Amino acid sequence: MTKKPKIGDKVRFLSETGGGRVTGFRGNNIVLVEDEDGFEIPTLVNEVVVVETDDYNIAKVHTSAVPGYMNKTPKPQPVEEEPADKPITFKKPVEERKGGDALSAYLAFVPIDIKAMTTTRFEAFFVNDSNYYMQFTYMLAEGNSWKLHYTAEVEPNTKLFMEEFGKEDLNDMERAAVQIMAYKRDKGFILKPVIDIQFRIDAVKFYKLHTFRENVFFETPALLITLVENDVPLRPLVIDAHQLKQSLYGQKQPARTASDETQGDYVSRYDNQSSRGKAPVRHHDDSVVVVDLHASEILETTNGMSSVDILNYQLDVFRRTLEEHKNHKGQKIVFIHGKGEGVLRQAILQELKYKYKKYTFQDASFQEYGYGATQITVR
Repeated sequence: MTKKPKIGDKVRFLSETGGGRVTGFRGNNIVLVEDEDGFEIPTLVNEVVVVETDDYNIAKVHTSAVPGYMNKTPKPQPVEEEPADKPITFKKPVEERKGGDALSAYLAFVPIDIKAMTTTRFEAFFVNDSNYYMQFTYMLAEGNSWKLHYTAEVEPNTKLFMEEFGKEDLNDMERAAVQIMAYKRDKGFILKPVIDIQFRIDAVKFYKLHTFRENVFFETPALLITLVENDVPLRPLVIDAHQLKQSLYGQKQPARTASDETQGDYVSRYDNQSSRGKAPVRHHDDSVVVVDLHASEILETTNGMSSVDILNYQLDVFRRTLEEHKNHKGQKIVFIHGKGEGVLRQAILQELKYKYKKYTFQDASFQEYGYGATQITVR
């Protein structure tokens, strides 16, 4: 038998969610139910049921009040989320800037404490300065193989923090590679070639304050390595000297004559008072090969070339020279690199340590070649 509600009872509605407290009656069939907001709701008596709790959505019903509900647990009604509790799904559209459809991206190294260059640690960032999304991989060399160091998607016109590192990690960062795939979302775009470049990270620069310069991406000075700029990628680590000259001069180089070859073998005495050699590229005698790696000696012009381009070209000449004499056991080769900041010398020493481990090397005679030359013996 259904329990008839009385004034003061807590009841819930059977045909809809909610309920309240009984405040009165209208005739025999209508009960007045006051809800949580203080409104009185006239309801048929047989449309309410007495409950034991204020939670009208999951209340325990008097089983005697509802026919057919014997030994059954009422199913809880779904609770509608408050607007403030709903997750935010709106995402602000990507803002594009004028000129941003040409790809530009950089690796950035930022000192944490630029006032303490001898002890500071550094933060590494990937900077996407374009209207394209970029999926990139950052890899470091381990001997003859590569190890994936970081990969991520970077939104347009943003920078992404990758890692923090110290100077003790620089030796493991000497050779790096980056691959970039660029695209746009939810709209058409001009297809860009996949970028695949290798380059060297000069550890010496992390010890010099002037290496870190003011820039538009960070509030503090940073060392930026250009990966691609205005759709032009960084030149690869190993370049072909012939192709480089063709691209610089826009035409094929004239064929060398026999007299040219003879002149190329001649060398005047190196000026001991200067760190710059005025000799042609090579000098052959009975025991020593001399190669002057100064840019002015191996390139007709450096117009249009960055410092990285010039360094790559100098290293290419260095490698080709060793390749030419690899079968001449005991051959002594002197490379004149000058003093300067020592970048070229450090790059040559790294090549010798990792690629030409069997060769022996030492500082060349300063009386003959000045203070900026290294002598290598082919083994």
